[in-house]
Amino acid sequence: MHLHDFWFLLIAFLWTGYFFLEGFDFGIGVLTKLLARDRTERRVLINTIGPVWDGNEVWLITAAGATFAAFPDWYAALFSGFYLPLLAILVCLILRGVAFEYRHKRSEDRWQRNWEHAIFWCSLLPAFLWGAIFANLVHGVPIGRDGNYAGGLSDLLTPYALLGGAVTLVLFTFHGAVFAALKTDGDIRARARRYAARLGLATVVVAVPFLLWTQGDSGNARSLVAVVIAVLALAAALIMNRRGREGWAFGLSGVAVAAAVAMLFLALFPDVMPSSLDPAWSLTAANAASSPYPLKIMTWVGAIMLPLIMAYQAWTYWVFRKRIGTRHIPAAH
Repeated sequence: MHLHDFWFLLIAFLWTGYFFLEGFDFGIGVLTKLLARDRTERRVLINTIGPVWDGNEVWLITAAGATFAAFPDWYAALFSGFYLPLLAILVCLILRGVAFEYRHKRSEDRWQRNWEHAIFWCSLLPAFLWGAIFANLVHGVPIGRDGNYAGGLSDLLTPYALLGGAVTLVLFTFHGAVFAALKTDGDIRARARRYAARLGLATVVVAVPFLLWTQGDSGNARSLVAVVIAVLALAAALIMNRRGREGWAFGLSGVAVAAAVAMLFLALFPDVMPSSLDPAWSLTAANAASSPYPLKIMTWVGAIMLPLIMAYQAWTYWVFRKRIGTRHIPAAH
């Protein structure tokens, strides 16, 4: 295997990990307005991800950094062509992090309500935009002969991209509802399971057409396997949720997320950014990669650092594994 192919797979793994982990905390953010009935319940939901949300974003930083170092041409075309949606995501992630930290600093109702609005909208918008961005990557965008993006914002607002955004939004919210059922107790836990059942069915309605569209347009035998795994995992997650097996349901919803992301990368390869103007102008894993020497250095660094990051994050989840409920929230919060 060539080093550029290895780094394509590694970047795909990093994005898959990011969407698996950040997916459910985006979902929790959306559910603060849908599932929670009052401020105390919103605090419960926020506390389920309080110890881990910032660690989840490490995967995004690592994926973006690896793309910059391993595939500079891909990084340049991606961040120039998708400048506005990526800027919107960045602003949302900043405001969302500030909202988590500042919401409880003052007890005034208006103060807390405004930060709660920020948590909701700054979770919903990135959940939608990530799906639209990756759908455009797989479907193809206007890449010129020079390898630069040659389109405008309107070229990114296709029906396929909007459907992709709807898929990630609903899928992440379903993933978050299953996580909420796993991490809470009492009435909020029961309602989270009911929401998960409805959201799971909604995910099937939007995700199956999108996956079949992608498979028919850009797929291959490997991506077809990922499609089957994603659909089966989603169905199994719904069954486990109905039976009250929340740990299994969360694991299976995570498999559905991971398989859907893997399907997109499998359909994309060997391209990294297909050109809708001329296939010969597409950026590929080979022509967009760095030279072999920096890729070798990065491989050694990645081999040392990535296991440490994964071990630390696994330890964090183990430490904060217990359920929480409204009884754990003090009266003045």
